[in-house]
Amino acid sequence: MKYVFWGAGIAAAVAAVCVIAFLIIRQYSKAHITDGPGNTENSYRQISQDEAKRMMKQNDGHIIVDVRTFEEYDGGHIPGAVCIPNESISKEPPEELPDFDQVILIYCRSGRRSKEAARKLFDMGYKNVCEFGGIIDWTGETTVTDNTEPRAALMVRIGEKTLCAALENNSSAAEFAEKLSFEPITVEMSDYGNFEKVGDLPWTLTRNDAVITTKPGDIILYQGDKITIYYDENTYSFTRLASIGASEWSE
Repeated sequence: MKYVFWGAGIAAAVAAVCVIAFLIIRQYSKAHITDGPGNTENSYRQISQDEAKRMMKQNDGHIIVDVRTFEEYDGGHIPGAVCIPNESISKEPPEELPDFDQVILIYCRSGRRSKEAARKLFDMGYKNVCEFGGIIDWTGETTVTDNTEPRAALMVRIGEKTLCAALENNSSAAEFAEKLSFEPITVEMSDYGNFEKVGDLPWTLTRNDAVITTKPGDIILYQGDKITIYYDENTYSFTRLASIGASEWSE
């Protein structure tokens, strides 16, 4: 089966049946929930937006996290928030959140993704995770990103369906995105081990290998010159390039 990778401005991918196309576009156990002060031993904290506003005024080293896509974030976000897309949060702590004791204030568009992200972060060991719903209900200040330097996103076309994969924040993903922005590549990929599709890249990328456990939708660099798409879990040392969101992948 042939997998086609290419870069484009904002163009839609065109692919034959049974072809997965990749392009770069410029766009850029459940935990219980508690209300009230503090986390319990088995939960993250769900707070009101009024309380979130009060907490944002405190000089306690908190961080505001927007878990929408980069495109949504660029269109309008709470000032000072950092964007960590929900689909990019897996089993490894995000690089933007090195302090497990830091107060983390999380929101998304409507409150669904923020709850998913809060649960995942709490399960990783973050102790002060506070979720406050969606920006659609926010009455405070918002700001728009200056898009003079657009973001890169990896688009995946499977048959007639197009999915968006969030690029990882590492030099391998940046190098991959840069190469795809110049020219398309076609990779012949085959099944391996009943949990991944694997194929050879036409060039070698910088490796940022670490022992990780994949999840369905992960796009992985293996040995620097192979690309794999996982549809099941596997624990090994390699580099994650991007991740397709769990909700999109399950469809």
